[in-house]
Amino acid sequence: MRIRLLGGLEVTSADGQPIRFATRKSGLLFAALVLAGRRGHHRERLAEGFWPGRGDAQSRNSLRQALADIRRWFPAAGSAAISVEGDQEAVALTAGPDEADIWLFERKLAEGGAADLAFAAELYRGDVLAGEAIPDGLDEWFGPHQVRYRQKALQLVERLSLALPEAGTEDDAACERLAERLLASDPTAEAAHRALMRVHAARGHENAALRQFESCRALLRKHLDVEPEAQTNALAAALQTRGGNRLSSSAHEPHQPVSTAARPHDQPSVAVMAFDNLGGADDEYFADGVVEEITAALSRIRDFFVIARQSAFTYKGRFVDVREVGRELGVNYVVEGTVRRGGDRLRISVQLVDAETRAQLWSERYEGAIEDVFEFQDRIAAQVAGAIHPAIRGAEIELAKRKPPTSLRAYDFVMRAYPNIWGRRKDTNDQAIELLKKAIAVDPAYGRAHALLAWCHASNAAYLWAEHPESELERARAAVEAAGSIGDDPTALAAAGSALSMCGDQERAATFIEKALKLDPNNAWAWARHGWIAIYKDDAAHAPERFQRAMMLSPMDPFAFNMRLGMATAMAKTGSLTQAVAIAREVIAAHPDIIMSYRYLTAWAAMSGDMETARWAAQKLLAAQPGFTIERYRSLPIFRNTPEWADRVVEALKQAGLPER
Repeated sequence: MRIRLLGGLEVTSADGQPIRFATRKSGLLFAALVLAGRRGHHRERLAEGFWPGRGDAQSRNSLRQALADIRRWFPAAGSAAISVEGDQEAVALTAGPDEADIWLFERKLAEGGAADLAFAAELYRGDVLAGEAIPDGLDEWFGPHQVRYRQKALQLVERLSLALPEAGTEDDAACERLAERLLASDPTAEAAHRALMRVHAARGHENAALRQFESCRALLRKHLDVEPEAQTNALAAALQTRGGNRLSSSAHEPHQPVSTAARPHDQPSVAVMAFDNLGGADDEYFADGVVEEITAALSRIRDFFVIARQSAFTYKGRFVDVREVGRELGVNYVVEGTVRRGGDRLRISVQLVDAETRAQLWSERYEGAIEDVFEFQDRIAAQVAGAIHPAIRGAEIELAKRKPPTSLRAYDFVMRAYPNIWGRRKDTNDQAIELLKKAIAVDPAYGRAHALLAWCHASNAAYLWAEHPESELERARAAVEAAGSIGDDPTALAAAGSALSMCGDQERAATFIEKALKLDPNNAWAWARHGWIAIYKDDAAHAPERFQRAMMLSPMDPFAFNMRLGMATAMAKTGSLTQAVAIAREVIAAHPDIIMSYRYLTAWAAMSGDMETARWAAQKLLAAQPGFTIERYRSLPIFRNTPEWADRVVEALKQAGLPER
């Protein structure tokens, strides 16, 4: 099989090498011919559809060029397995019946045996041309095929799951993998949810099956504002009866609400429930160990209160509605998950759920080889903690936004300030400053509010948003001093350390950041600023590992762009200018409003000799920030410990045409 369309376009040559068509249109034209099969397409329709508005002669010429590109890879030899044939009117792809995954998928569905259906399930890696950029106007060529094959896959996963009592472990696994692939592209696909419920039930894991139902219900409400279909509800009811479970089992085993210690500034609270072990009894220790590590990792984050493991584990082995858990443990959020071992591979699925609304706020799946079980536990715990932290913060921000101004507390003002802190613009940064001042007015001793205020003032200077950067740096230093005792708050320490670093005091900044990481080793912001401190201390060689750690912990972080630019800066300083320029280009493509990116790209492109790119970036910088001068930029204290590098940057910016004064 040399042609794959399910899950993306992949084509290989006769000697097994990947084929790269000269243009995207050539690849899509090839895909259209594969989907058409032997019946082919009329040349006129292809020319008009793929190259509209060009005129008959030009569009036909473009078609000929694209076909020539395809034929270059598949010459029309008599023994060729794949070739493009045609006449003046039509063109078609000829190939053996097993050369394309969609043809084989159709045939296996038609044959219908258990092994055939399992084989078809493995062929469906995703929707037709998933991940391929399809230009406007070509949707009509591929959209109907995407819908058709997805519908076939949904029918297949239902068919496989209904046959599970008679099926073997291979069919069981194929059904599970297909359901997960379908849900990855559409989390509301009920047929896939039902299939996973049946898979869990067939393995004797009714609790996991019922959690899948709860996940299905929450996702349908979140994305479509509908309830599950009658068939899904009936399956859940049958599983509850069969397993002797109920959505709420408190009538049989009542729990007393847990008395928790006072929570500073009305912090949110979270419980990490015992994960469902979907493997053998010998894996129970591992499932419990993962939960213990995640609980410990989350407990180091002072942004929320974590219920002790002993309390959360009283629910182990029973299916309980998260609302009941929320009421009995007094928590806002619940972490649930499953652990499954297969040979030397381990799969962990984790989700964060709002205990009041049952809404799923975050979910992720981790999979890998088990070489060192305990190292794997530590790594997963760090990644989960790093991801859950911003997810809970995001939920708290939304909650604070919904509160009327008259009922806002200092904590709420800080939550409202967060998205503005990450806003990357002067106006949003100014809004954050005003909100943080209001928090301080409500609670003058709120150290975190002072520390975040310091960061905002330092940002005003570093981004050159302020007319007088030195005044902003003075305000930042004053806010750090006003923060007082923040020694037990990693976020406040990270913010204060970041501000001090921008102010040029790298030694003191490092003390704050290192203390933050000692308290919370999974604090992505602290790791990122630790990387910048290395750069500002002229120790760029040690920066990449710190940025990598930050990006691993929080891949969706609002400051991910800053982490990537930090990595690129380290590369530029250690001689990898081409890679640094490439990263700056990617950041600009994703976030064209981040002005600092143009500064970096201007300098690095000029240093590498790419003056065309350097001048383009310089023009973009001046258009966004007309008051920019090299002198103002060079005067920032971040260059204090790296004078030679600062001189190189200045010279590069001059070459690109930026004004000196």
